[in-house]
Amino acid sequence: MIIMVSIRETAPDRLQHLTPQLRATTTVVDGQAVIVRLDGEVDLEDRQPLQQALARVMQTRPPQLIVDLTGLAFCHSVCLNALLTARRRAKAAGVEMVLAAPPPQTRRVLEITGTDQVFTICSSVRTALADTYAASRQTG
Repeated sequence: MIIMVSIRETAPDRLQHLTPQLRATTTVVDGQAVIVRLDGEVDLEDRQPLQQALARVMQTRPPQLIVDLTGLAFCHSVCLNALLTARRRAKAAGVEMVLAAPPPQTRRVLEITGTDQVFTICSSVRTALADTYAASRQTG
């Protein structure tokens, strides 16, 4: 089965250097999802800018927020706390939040802490989008 999804990149200012070591890129997909790709490291000073960036996305109330972890080089308790806070806010706003493509060390942190049971985790952004597309076809 082939799924075609058109991706509309948002304005270039959607590439944000949250801190010197963390960058976030936001992409809107057919009004069905917003993808926030994280590149770099999340450390103590990055927690608040990351939480604020994710909160801004949730204010638009997309049906789904996909946090693409592909480019995340380092994630520990501070990163995990920011993601858990975002999940709580997403749930309160009625937004489905998915973590996509966590690197092995991030996946390990999720497993050790048991939060892999709390988050919806997909192996790739493509898988998360396909799941969103399939769900919208069933309900629409």
